Amino acid sequence: MAENEWLSKDFYKVLGVSKEATDDEITKAYRKLARKYHPDLNKTKEAEEKFKDISEAYDVLNNKESRQKYDAIRQFGMGGARFAGGSGAGGFDASGFSDIFGSMFGGTGMGGNGSRIRFQTNGGNPNLNDIFSMFGGAAGQGAGAYGAGAGSPYGAYEQAVQPEDGEDRNSKINLTFRQAVKGATVSLSAGGKKFKTHIPAGVKDGQKIRLAGKGKPGRNGGKNGDLYLQISVAEDPKFTMRKRDIIMALLITVGQAVAGAKVSAKDIDGNEVTFKVPAGSSSGTEVRLSGKGVANPRGDGDLIGRVEIRIPDRPGLAVKRAAKEFDKACGDFADELAKER
Repeated sequence: MAENEWLSKDFYKVLGVSKEATDDEITKAYRKLARKYHPDLNKTKEAEEKFKDISEAYDVLNNKESRQKYDAIRQFGMGGARFAGGSGAGGFDASGFSDIFGSMFGGTGMGGNGSRIRFQTNGGNPNLNDIFSMFGGAAGQGAGAYGAGAGSPYGAYEQAVQPEDGEDRNSKINLTFRQAVKGATVSLSAGGKKFKTHIPAGVKDGQKIRLAGKGKPGRNGGKNGDLYLQISVAEDPKFTMRKRDIIMALLITVGQAVAGAKVSAKDIDGNEVTFKVPAGSSSGTEVRLSGKGVANPRGDGDLIGRVEIRIPDRPGLAVKRAAKEFDKACGDFADELAKER
């Protein structure tokens, strides 16, 4: 973009920053807009034009000298300076530019030899190309359409490093059944660093837990990846888990099943608990103790005793006779079972 077009461009507005913005604020604003409108990321025609504008603005404002030059020219163009008529036809006395250009030339409206700087006019107006040349560069040698990079239309954008998120990691951990039921704090290692994490109560075998930010580190300000921890739960000879409930086998006799009984057992912590088995219970009947299962913020599970009726491996003669008498006392029950089979 030629310098003689700067009067019609408000680069601060293009980048959405104030005229007092710091270099860091300008760079931050540019990177944010570049990520949004870069032609590789946004294929619309409007985005392409927008990207050209923000690249032009950044190319000028990111350079201290060109920004100073731009600010001075904009102030001149918006009436911030006063011009006094000089001697000679078609000329302007530059003394009125002292408030803008004085610090750049080491004097108040004076040339290098102490003479007043004059601008050739064209049709009564000062020639801006002559004004621009005072800053050490001829008009028309400004920024390219896409920024500062030579040989690449996206030079300025390529200088702005894109943040990249880190990759995810995968790991495995083995738990006892009790750890799975109760939850556990375990030590892990990822990327050469050790850390501890809490496994929530009630995890299942094969379940995966996401540990946010414990994956590979991000680059250029990107966020870290996550760690996905696959859970392996060892089987327990006595207990199983169904959702939030803990299930155990509750062994009872024929007499307890028929008459009903209070049956004592030990829970997963080894504490004694008592189940009330109703009369007429069969194998597979479930009796429960509320709130004795997996602890959960949304509600604790139950401890369930699943009835298993056991008889002696070698029943004696008296037991056999009693069993036959029991079947007789049950009437047609044996025949009904036979039909179901």
